[in-house]
Amino acid sequence: MSGGFLRKKLSSFQIIIFGFVLLILVGTVLLTLPISTQGEGGASFEDALFTSTSAACVTGLVTQDTATYWSGFGQAVILVLIQIGGLGVISVAAFIATISGRKISLFQRSMLQDSISAHQIGGVVRMTGFIFKAALIFEVSGALVLLPTFCSRYGAAGIWMSFFHSISAFCNAGFDVMGGRSGSFSSLTSFASSPGVVIPISLLIIIGGIGFLTWDDIATHKFRFRRYRTQTKVVLVTSGLLILIPAVMLFFGEYADFPIGERISLSLFQAITPRTAGFNTADLTALTSVGRMLIIVLMIIGGSPGSTAGGMKTTTIAVLFSSSFSVFRRKKSTEMFGRRVEDSVVKTAAALLIMYLSLALTGAAIISLVDGLPLGTCIFETASAIGTVGLTLGITPSLSFVSHFILILLMFFGRVGGLTLMYAAITGKGGDVSQRPIGKISVG
Repeated sequence: MSGGFLRKKLSSFQIIIFGFVLLILVGTVLLTLPISTQGEGGASFEDALFTSTSAACVTGLVTQDTATYWSGFGQAVILVLIQIGGLGVISVAAFIATISGRKISLFQRSMLQDSISAHQIGGVVRMTGFIFKAALIFEVSGALVLLPTFCSRYGAAGIWMSFFHSISAFCNAGFDVMGGRSGSFSSLTSFASSPGVVIPISLLIIIGGIGFLTWDDIATHKFRFRRYRTQTKVVLVTSGLLILIPAVMLFFGEYADFPIGERISLSLFQAITPRTAGFNTADLTALTSVGRMLIIVLMIIGGSPGSTAGGMKTTTIAVLFSSSFSVFRRKKSTEMFGRRVEDSVVKTAAALLIMYLSLALTGAAIISLVDGLPLGTCIFETASAIGTVGLTLGITPSLSFVSHFILILLMFFGRVGGLTLMYAAITGKGGDVSQRPIGKISVG
């Protein structure tokens, strides 16, 4: 299929969607091969499709334990899907084209801009190179830091585990290969009090979730905060608050009876991982209803634009709160860090909030009816899926095919993005520049 044909027939948003669909289908085919599983006969289509979608959409929800069900080949396929899904299908394709010496056309640069949420088309090719260099540095560094702890406990197998978990954490995927060593679906619970695992995994999650645009700004201006772009300031402040406030709530609520050192570790990690990594060092089923609600909110918010994380994004919630404050203060426009936020951005943020909440609640209601499960438990699962998190209360493997398919759709929506799907659906239709007479409506 030629680039000219794609330009005439498909928009950049449609190509992004097509790229993820193709990646998921290829992953599904590979995971159904007998060589991909440890047992005989290979995986079922349902398990392969669910796992491929979860990996490509960097979610972490699984129907089969990754370590005990999938072979070394199957785990390698999952890891490749995580890496491509985390960095973005279009970004990977552009990077391969760049290193092979091919010229990147204007249309391809436009696709890159949409894929990495860049503000302008200029510099997107350079940004792609920066993304891959940063990913390589952080993932290899993370693996080297994890190496001593994993190798001391698991021997030579610790090398594979170090690289697998480093890539999974940086890409905010949440897949782990601890099953069989620490128990099926155990995640990182056996390392809850191990700084050699908790600290590097936490840092990788944060680094991957902050976004490459933010890191590029930091690399350019170093620690001169005032010179950062408005988005960078919003991302850093909002991300910090979304770690600090939940950590304090968990410290004084859920883990009040634990020793102080473990209490701090558990609180911080469980505040970091819902946006949107999916690892856990504590039993989530032991959380109170307040703790579960907090995790659900964090999962829906997710990471930042142009990152490996999914969710509604930190900038979205920041814009909504700032818009609310501007209403309370009777200001004509929304302002952040001395800059005015366009009304179109506020409208987009409100639309995203409605979309994410509606889909999560609708999906949860259907799963609850189909599988006869408590609605609260199902909301936790659907929030995890649409936020591409991967945290679960343990119901994923036992769900019906209908419920699995709903989670697949939510994971895909969460990774590709609601706006991408909407823009792909209405491509070719221009905006309505005409204005109708005002109809007065009172709210509040």
